Amino acid sequence: MADPVRPAAALDLSADVVAITQAICDIPTVSGDEGPLADLIVDALSGAAHLEVIREGDTVVARTNLDRERRVVIAGHLDTVPINGNVPTRFEQVDGRRTLWGRGTVDMKAGVAVQLKLAHELSDPSVDVTWMWYDHEEVAADFNGLGRLLKVRPELFEADFAILGEPTRAEVEGGCNGTLRVELRTRGRRAHSARSWVGENAIHKLAPALERLAAYEAETVTVDGLDYREGLSAVLVQGGVAGNVIPDEAVLTLNYRFAPSRTIDEAVSKVRALFPEYELVVTDASDGARPGLDDPLAQQFVKAVGAEAKPKYGWTDVARFSALGVPAVNFGPGDPLLAHADDERVDCDEIVACERALRSWLTSATS
Repeated sequence: MADPVRPAAALDLSADVVAITQAICDIPTVSGDEGPLADLIVDALSGAAHLEVIREGDTVVARTNLDRERRVVIAGHLDTVPINGNVPTRFEQVDGRRTLWGRGTVDMKAGVAVQLKLAHELSDPSVDVTWMWYDHEEVAADFNGLGRLLKVRPELFEADFAILGEPTRAEVEGGCNGTLRVELRTRGRRAHSARSWVGENAIHKLAPALERLAAYEAETVTVDGLDYREGLSAVLVQGGVAGNVIPDEAVLTLNYRFAPSRTIDEAVSKVRALFPEYELVVTDASDGARPGLDDPLAQQFVKAVGAEAKPKYGWTDVARFSALGVPAVNFGPGDPLLAHADDERVDCDEIVACERALRSWLTSATS
């Protein structure tokens, strides 16, 4: 396994956007280790006279204050899932196209690189821009840096439109599904496995739930013209005491990805109705976000990108803005199907295309 490249002495935001992507991907930022990259971002932007730079923990905000009629928030997270032999990055040819291979290239440092370069260079955008780069997105919502920032500096979220740089193959994806994690818990009675009939096997009691899940057909729900495909899956099974003991407790963790037309309470009720005989505990939940594509700025943005808007199946922080009444979309380079994969890689042309499209819109958008 190659050793991760340690943080550079400085971050050069005058470089081309692909080089910036490689530079920040080669700085390990598994959730909880975003500090070194946040340091470099603050240093790189602190000399930009057109930006007010704010730091809260390992979340960095840079914003223009040009008294424009409209303000846009453009955000991206700095953290990645754990590295697995895919840092440092490298360039590869895939189907004749130049790609950058490595952890974070898709989710979502290519999008962050686009944002950093534009934040540094666009001193006179047609709308005021609040740039946000935040920590702890890839873990439970309670740790999310954007959520923490909202609690301590809510005024920074005042905006007319928001863009999250999540991977969308350089297309626009509106809104997002909600996400719910619950534990189904069963209880039994311990016994020696040689006399199993004396005990009550808690793991065996999970069988009906697993059979129900295997037969479950997820819905596709149309919300504001976009079709959101749901999903209900077992993601973790825990149980067992020893190799010769009948277990007295077992836990099955489920993840329900629900359409943005449903509330968290409705999602919980649906899962309870599917598994009424089980003890159920909610461990994590986040609302989805409706597409928000009826706003003029959103429509201008979709037109500028030149792509048909699609639904976002995974949960993203557009939901935080939607809850505040700020319409938000996802837009960034990278194939979402490669996010978190060991062969995570991004098409370099997509990075450049995203930079050009966002630059064009930010210098021409009107209220």
